Amino acid sequence: MVHGRVQGVWYRAGTRDTAETLAIKGWVRNLPDGSVEIDAWGEGDAMEKFIEWCCQGPPGARVTKTDIEELEPGAGPGGFEITG
Repeated sequence: MVHGRVQGVWYRAGTRDTAETLAIKGWVRNLPDGSVEIDAWGEGDAMEKFIEWCCQGPPGARVTKTDIEELEPGAGPGGFEITG
């Protein structure tokens, strides 16, 4: 979960582009409370770089808080999708 000014600033598109560059699988979506939810899985170093990007976001974003929970990879898309 990513909180702050993360909607309307190309956060989801930037997340998808970063994920595709790093071969990360999963999805990203906006939530009604103004936060963004990300479900992503990938290899060690790539995942670390992806999380680092998510904690900062694109130039127009202001990330104030991230909630990161490590889970077992689940079934999902073959790539990285914007789902909502």
